[in-house]
Amino acid sequence: MKNIVLLLFIFLALSCESQITTDKENISDVAQTREQQDDVQLPIEPADSIAKIDELRNKPLQTILEKEINRHAVWKGLVAKKLMAVGIVDLTDLNNIKYAGINDNNMMYAASLPKIAVLLAAMDALEKGELEDSEEIQQDMKLMISRSNNRATTRMIDRVGYAKIEEVMRAPKNQLYDEETGGGLWVGKRYGGGGDTNREPLKNLSHAATTKQVCSFYYQLVMGNLINDERSEDMLEIMKDPALHHKFVNTLDKIAPKADIYRKSGSWRNYHSDSALVWGPKRRYIIVALIDNNFGEKIIRDLVVPLEKVMKKARTLEQEQKI
Repeated sequence: MKNIVLLLFIFLALSCESQITTDKENISDVAQTREQQDDVQLPIEPADSIAKIDELRNKPLQTILEKEINRHAVWKGLVAKKLMAVGIVDLTDLNNIKYAGINDNNMMYAASLPKIAVLLAAMDALEKGELEDSEEIQQDMKLMISRSNNRATTRMIDRVGYAKIEEVMRAPKNQLYDEETGGGLWVGKRYGGGGDTNREPLKNLSHAATTKQVCSFYYQLVMGNLINDERSEDMLEIMKDPALHHKFVNTLDKIAPKADIYRKSGSWRNYHSDSALVWGPKRRYIIVALIDNNFGEKIIRDLVVPLEKVMKKARTLEQEQKI
């Protein structure tokens, strides 16, 4: 009897040791994968086709995001009234990109954030020879994005035209504006007043965005899918190291000073928006927020850490399920 008990004890001990070894191997594999991907340069090597942003929606990430936002009474109230929208893309594992969003198909006035649509339209025009490149154009594109200069933006709008901007946003490859999915990125008015307009058809907005389509814009940039990898790289370079350090960047400067940040924000009256691609040590993600509230700037600053926590929780949960 004692021999049987002893053999059973040895068997259980070996089983536990085997399980621990397997768990360690799984964790090691994940760590190795992340380490191998840390050296990836943007944009990553383009593929013939990439998944659409909706195909990346991850249920656990979505659930955790909703719980986190609802923990904050003010945020929960704004979301309920559709005065706040959020979108996140976790790029930690480039083989398993995850997306989640709240009110992400609800198009809102986004002030200067949609200037990224002008940037994309201008790059498309340059690529197709519809616009002749010059030092002035390059300078205006940089001023338009980095410093959100309205005069530079208006000059770029006049160069490419509203029809071109709309065409590029609606292009099947880009899919950055579509009435059937709530709209998206749109610029139909100069920044600074005057001149003709081309307001978007759903809500008659002049400068509009949804968090989902802004996430899609950045995601496609990462994948080298906007026009081509060379033009995607050019746009990333223009969007890198923003000159304005408020909203998301105010917080990121403190918690991720070594990260590369590609960003465009906007504010007008009570409308506040921000978007950022964060690519750096231990961080790799896209975050977007649109808020219609007088305290929107502070809310956006306060969102960064909770959104990072959401993505970390989702990754931990996924790893635990694998083990």
